[in-house]
Amino acid sequence: MVKNTMVRDLPEQERPREKLISCGAQGLSNAELLAILLRSGTKEMSVLHVAENLLSLYKERGLSTIVNLSVTQISKVHGIGAVKAATILAAVELGRRIAQEPLGRKFSLNTPVDAANYLIPRLRYENKEKFAVVLLNVKNQVLSFKVISIGILNASLVHPREVFNEAIVNSASSMILAHNHPSGDCAPSDDDMAVTDRLVKAGRIIGITVADHIIIGDNKYMSFRERGLMK
Repeated sequence: MVKNTMVRDLPEQERPREKLISCGAQGLSNAELLAILLRSGTKEMSVLHVAENLLSLYKERGLSTIVNLSVTQISKVHGIGAVKAATILAAVELGRRIAQEPLGRKFSLNTPVDAANYLIPRLRYENKEKFAVVLLNVKNQVLSFKVISIGILNASLVHPREVFNEAIVNSASSMILAHNHPSGDCAPSDDDMAVTDRLVKAGRIIGITVADHIIIGDNKYMSFRERGLMK
């Protein structure tokens, strides 16, 4: 497609909105989906070209980069003002929330893979390190997901008192520890190991099992349980 071709000059079946209506959203490219949200380009530039320009700015990190952009950052792209930027961010946030919805049922986390599938949508796109707990009942169903601290994980940030208070309030039988590495690398640090060991020991005293610790990277995970690191 010639970049300066206006959408109105395309055959009707090739226009993004009409393609979505006739074929479904799955058949559209990222640029076409963004073009539908943007609705219009400029006098000199088609809306598809504007969408492609936005995507090209962050091609090294991919589409997921948009999650952490601000209205101001998106508005720097020629053809995108504050209103269009807000529309994009609203769509992104709706997508995030849909990915986290239980679809009318309780999640059962019986394996590290189950836990990772639950946690990746919640932690993958965070640009700061967050430590959270997933509280489970006796059937390993999720009772609650709670962020305990924000910042590089260490013993001073994560005290057993805060962690297990959440578990006691929610009458949890067990819990899964979780945090993200914004770098995308899931390898555990010495602090990760130390905090895990401390909380596992505290759980034994209190009577609430720490079943696993999951580190989330860029669409991947590391499980202490799978690695045999749960002492």
